[in-house]
Amino acid sequence: MQDQLTERELRVLEAVVQTYIETAEPAGSQTIARRFGLRVSPATIRSTMSELEEKGYLFHPHTSAGRIPTDRAYRIYVNEIMRLAPPSHEAQHALRTGLTGSRNAVEEILRRAAQVLGVLTQELGVAVAPALNEMVLERLELVPVSSERLLLVFNLRSGVVRTIFVEVPGRLSPAAVQDVARILNERLAGLTLQAIRTTLPERLRDAGRSGKGGELFNIFIAEREGIFGLPEEESAVVLGSAQMLAEQPEFASNSRMRELLRLTEGRDLLKEALTLRRQRGLSVTIGAENPDARLSEFTLVTASYEAGDLKGVIGVMGPTRMPYDKIIGLVEHTSRLVEGLLE
Repeated sequence: MQDQLTERELRVLEAVVQTYIETAEPAGSQTIARRFGLRVSPATIRSTMSELEEKGYLFHPHTSAGRIPTDRAYRIYVNEIMRLAPPSHEAQHALRTGLTGSRNAVEEILRRAAQVLGVLTQELGVAVAPALNEMVLERLELVPVSSERLLLVFNLRSGVVRTIFVEVPGRLSPAAVQDVARILNERLAGLTLQAIRTTLPERLRDAGRSGKGGELFNIFIAEREGIFGLPEEESAVVLGSAQMLAEQPEFASNSRMRELLRLTEGRDLLKEALTLRRQRGLSVTIGAENPDARLSEFTLVTASYEAGDLKGVIGVMGPTRMPYDKIIGLVEHTSRLVEGLLE
């Protein structure tokens, strides 16, 4: 349970958090007194900082006289102290310009959004593409590539295209392939991939089962989990450039830089952390609040987006020392822009 902080403790805590966010240097009482006009002496500020340290909101790094906020301090700052700063006109213009021309291709929209968001926040832009299970099939194409192989092309809503090979029993005539494709499109277009897997036997019950075309229908029914259960690819997690983040003071040491590279190159951990956030709304997870200890030095600020059957996440990852008031507004604004482009 959170301690009930006095008004003075809240103001001093706010000053320390803001100072550390801006300078990446421990905040001392003289600096706080000079910069923030709290109308109390440096000695009083120093005493208040000691109280906040005892309560777990600040700590001493090394032998410095200044203090650094803990994860607990950032949490109370976000929940109770911070005043949200709406994105500036310049930032809104940069986002609109950066996303121009990316309509109808969901991966391209997310790639650009993560890139621009990373540049504006100086953090790592991150996004999760919608789950393929939830996507609606617009059209199927069957393309013969050999005597025993067909290429199945899924054209999904919002410009997503996926392909898979299907093994077939001997050569099929072009007319038979075309007829199967026509029936599949008539009966499956407009359904999600999840719904197709669940209802395919029923939907193809009265389709012709004789001849080569019938054999192909039987293959689709028997192997529907594999054919229509498209794998969630590595690209389901979209990252902007890590350069901005790498230039922050937190990553000056080689060990911290190696950890950042492992996170961004592997992506499995980020995918797991981000896909949990598809529920509607804003999410801010600070340091040790992350379930996985490998993310304990980072904050994730994300907002979900939803447009029809498409649901995903857009946001940023950075050190816990980040300007939460500005970043939260930028992330929420970007999620609304993404929704508008997907609708």
